[in-house]
This record gives sequence, structure tokens and C-alpha cells, in this order.
Amino acid sequence: MRKYFITGLLILVPLVITLWVLYFFIGTLDQTLLLLPQHWRPESLIGFYIPGLGVILTLLIIFLTGLLTQNFIGNYVVRAWESLLQRIPIVNSLYSSIKQISDTLFSSSGNAFRQAVLIQYPREGSWTIGFLTGVPGGDVKNHLPGEYVSLYVPTTPNPTSGFFLMMPRQDVIELDMSVDVALKYIVSMGVVTPPANQIHKSKS
Repeated sequence: MRKYFITGLLILVPLVITLWVLYFFIGTLDQTLLLLPQHWRPESLIGFYIPGLGVILTLLIIFLTGLLTQNFIGNYVVRAWESLLQRIPIVNSLYSSIKQISDTLFSSSGNAFRQAVLIQYPREGSWTIGFLTGVPGGDVKNHLPGEYVSLYVPTTPNPTSGFFLMMPRQDVIELDMSVDVALKYIVSMGVVTPPANQIHKSKS
């Protein structure tokens, strides 16, 4: 009985959590439909609600925004909008900080989370996985002797929280492992070990 119960849990728990996350994600993005006029919404056009339509609308808005900002007029509008935001107290610092982080994380030319590394943390002899995020800048680098790198060390099983560290480059071991594989390893608390062939393939 115990064996069957545990087997059922191993099958149902990931499925239920996955469905719950998808339900929450789709329900949140479906709020985008509120941007449409009342007579354009599915309830008015066809008489019933269509789950997931907000996801399509959100993706369409993101795509069109990226497309429109690729020309001269779009760039001018974006610069004017950012210039306006920078003149508003509090909003300017908040927007600038968020934009800098998003540019670092999502830009194809950025270096954030491009490499999984192995470091000794939180003490010598204890090892964990982190991710390179760049190098120290500003006045910070003036007080660090030698070559240092910036790292993000995520917590487990929730990798969205973690610690920001600056360590000597010689103390950081670059792993032959993709960021996706390393994140799965962290989230599973080491239970899901990456196969050797998957690690080698991610490097090529």
C-alpha cells in the first residue's frame, strides 16, 4: 500500500503543480483582455470566455512592440517616452533600475546567466553552483585587488531568490553544463543529476 501511494504521489504531484502553474499563468495573462473595448471581448463577440486568448494577445503585443521599435519613428517614440519617465521623481530611479536589469537579463549581447560555475560557498570545503553575471563595476572594483567576477548563487528549491557574490576569478570553476541543466539540478536539490552526455552536448 505504501509503495503504491508513493508511486501515485510521484506521478500526480508534478502533474498537479504543472497544471496549477499553467492555470495561474494563463489566468494572469488573460487580464490583458481588459485592455480591449467591451464590444471586442470574446464574451461580447461569441458569448463565452476563451481561456488562453489573453496569452495570444500578450504575445502579439510584445511582438508588435518589438517590430515597431525597429524603425526610426519607433526609436524616437521610445526615447521620448524614456525621457519623460526620467523627469518624474521616484519613477525615474525605479524605471532606470528595472530597465538596466531587464537589458542585462534579456539582451542577446548581455552576459547574465551565460555560464554555470562551481564555487566554495558558504565556507571553504562546501561547494555550490552559481552563475556568472559579469564583473564588479563602479567604485567597488577599485577596492578589490586582482581580477574578480560577479556571481549569482540561487537558493533551492526556489531559484528566484539567492545571493550576490564577488569572488576572485581563480576561485571560480566554469562548468561544462548549460544554464538550464544547472537550474534543474539546483531546483531538484541535487536529486535530478545531469547525464554526462547532456553536459557534454550543452557545451558544443
